[in-house]
Amino acid sequence: MTPIDLNADLGEGFGRWRLTDDEQLLSVVTSANVACGFHAGDAATMRRVCELAAERGVRIGAQVSYRDLAGFGRRAMDVPSDELAAEVAYQIGALEVFARAAGSRVAYVKPHGALYNRVVHDEEQAAAVVDGVVLAGAGLPVLGLPSSRFLKIAERAGLPVVAEAFADRAYTGEGTLVPRTQEGAVITEAETVVERSLGLARSGVVVSLSGERVPVRARSLCLHGDTPGAVGLARRVRSRLESAGVRVEAFA
Repeated sequence: MTPIDLNADLGEGFGRWRLTDDEQLLSVVTSANVACGFHAGDAATMRRVCELAAERGVRIGAQVSYRDLAGFGRRAMDVPSDELAAEVAYQIGALEVFARAAGSRVAYVKPHGALYNRVVHDEEQAAAVVDGVVLAGAGLPVLGLPSSRFLKIAERAGLPVVAEAFADRAYTGEGTLVPRTQEGAVITEAETVVERSLGLARSGVVVSLSGERVPVRARSLCLHGDTPGAVGLARRVRSRLESAGVRVEAFA
């Protein structure tokens, strides 16, 4: 059985405000998608999360976003390609400073929110994000939705690509995420999330919002850190996977 990585969005606060329980989630996940200051996060938060991740042997990933603190990176934006590439590289570089200071490194890149969904289909924006990753150097792996334009362009650029799945998000019949504005897009029932996690890890299949069985082959499973009871749910997911014989380990 293929190993599964558990990733979570962390460092999603700003100043005195904190959204995610970073310390507790870092005791469960194997990869941390750290906000780089564009949709959430600031220098002190990035430093703290990198130090905690390094202490626990959790891989550090740059979660890059549109410049949208007010909208938490979830608003549609049109950013020129050269500007977006530069901003992606900037975010990776900022996080790398704190990762290296903690004795670790940035191990991969994952887009966030509106940018994540945009690069599933938008060739130009996907290419700009890839250009930004290449500009940052080190040939970092990128994490994204299976069969997305983003992963295909990244692969052509010579970057390692890693497909991920979401146990707490509803899927369309085409294997894309149901928009958060649509009813039923976010799955909140804990046992449903746990069972979907196991199904994704063992068979690579998820049931869509309309009831279809959709193939979603993924090496990494995202556990959202901003959902109610996120820590307890993450622990239940990991426990169920391990008890079923699924090896939980980082991809990078």
